Amino acid sequence: MQTTTRTDVAILGGGLAGLTLALQLRQRDPACAVTVIERRAHPVREAAHKVGESTVEIGAHYLAKVLGLEAHLESEQIRKFGFRFFFSEGSHAIDQCTELGVSRLLPTPSWQIDRGRFENFLGERARALGVQFEDAAVVRELTMAGDGADDHVVAFERDGAMHTLHSRWLIDASGRAGLLKRKLDLAQPNDHDANAVWWRVDGTIDPNAWSQDAGWLQRCDPPDRWRSTNHMCGPGYWFWLIPLASGSHSLGIVCDAKMHPLETMNTHAKAMDWLRTHQPQVAATLDRSEHTLQDFLFLRHFSYGCKQVFSRERWALTGEAGLFLDPFYSPGTDFIAIGNTYICDLIGKDRAGTDFRPYVALYQQLYFSFYENTLTLYQDQYPLFGDEQVMPVKVIWDYTYYWSLLTPLFFADRLTSMAVLGRLRPAFTEASALNLALQQLLREWGRRNGDGAASGARLLDQSEIGWFRAMNAALDDVLDDDALVARIEDNVARMRWLAAEILQHARGAHADIDDFGLTTLLGDAPATPASLATLWYADAA
Repeated sequence: MQTTTRTDVAILGGGLAGLTLALQLRQRDPACAVTVIERRAHPVREAAHKVGESTVEIGAHYLAKVLGLEAHLESEQIRKFGFRFFFSEGSHAIDQCTELGVSRLLPTPSWQIDRGRFENFLGERARALGVQFEDAAVVRELTMAGDGADDHVVAFERDGAMHTLHSRWLIDASGRAGLLKRKLDLAQPNDHDANAVWWRVDGTIDPNAWSQDAGWLQRCDPPDRWRSTNHMCGPGYWFWLIPLASGSHSLGIVCDAKMHPLETMNTHAKAMDWLRTHQPQVAATLDRSEHTLQDFLFLRHFSYGCKQVFSRERWALTGEAGLFLDPFYSPGTDFIAIGNTYICDLIGKDRAGTDFRPYVALYQQLYFSFYENTLTLYQDQYPLFGDEQVMPVKVIWDYTYYWSLLTPLFFADRLTSMAVLGRLRPAFTEASALNLALQQLLREWGRRNGDGAASGARLLDQSEIGWFRAMNAALDDVLDDDALVARIEDNVARMRWLAAEILQHARGAHADIDDFGLTTLLGDAPATPASLATLWYADAA
């Protein structure tokens, strides 16, 4: 028996991207009929084998405020204690390593997400809002509508029966399966050549258990380093530790493909041998019997782009079905939030009888520019990751860039405001040029440093940088258009003086280092306030 039904929006994939889009559509327009087709049966197991467990400000705001899921995040997930970086290559004593992070929580929250638990919750929430959620369903055929008024047609199988679904809009949220990407030949590689392996184990890994030094243990208030997204850093790689609310711990090695070939870590046994060399203190903990292996997966060249993500023919791609950057700063949920917001706006305009087609190219240009600018934070930068002098500077710069432009724009719900975006074009152009030059400077600085010297036990405490903490706190400010434009222009001015200080500091280490055009870009930028503290980094020089 075959059934035929119709919906306004068909979403292929009921993971994080697809279910959050379904919720957002229904919350904006309860009359919009939404059907989600998901391959896996629900409920899924907790600690589901997916990357993307750590959220940062845009993604966290999207989940908590835009979708209204804050109560679940607070009660059923783990409040994140920021990013934390240990320069611990080859170390058996974490309390003797340089640590970069916050000693106290920053004002704007983010969470560690147990993807299995969260996607089960999203599925229940979607059904409660009237979404037709077809789990344990396999898409067998897609017929695209073209540029006319016809519907797209999805043929899928569920419980041994075939179903035909007609839909005005078709959204691919199928992750790396990329159902539309494959059908329409939209795959596009990029030049970020990095690989990853990751796995889960039973139990929580607490870095505090690796030290008996009372002073070191009391550096943080609360002393909950385990709640951070902990990055164990070395030349060409980083290793993540992320706690999950179900009582498991997520672990992963992410590395430059040329410096650490995937073949040295593409089984669990190889990965553990690799850790025994590069992060022996972590390996010794994971060798304990209580940390039973749950699963293991690897990806070669995990980063990629896409030729097109939004179409005048009423289809779109969101999440990993479209593009993927790098997990280092956890931008995955951010790009889901941004992509879903643009998709909702296009569908909303169409349903209101407004011609949405002129906006397709504009939104796609913006989305791709966000992707391309964010990619500069990672591409060719992995050799820096073990540099205790340059990497802390880079992290401060990268955060500042993130909080200066895209984050306040998203928090203020102005991603689709052409009037505001038009006024901000000069600020975005200047910030992009500054960032591109700074990333080249950082790369050259690290290359000249070579292996560098370890600086010993110290905490570079980001929460003690007054303007840095204030930037984070200001993200929730309610601003009208004029105030938002002024805020972002002020942020770019801060980027300018921060860039001037970083250039000065780099030249303090290497007097003849190229400025990569920064001197011209900075012009008469004023002297930097001492609050970023070149002094903060002085003992790393």
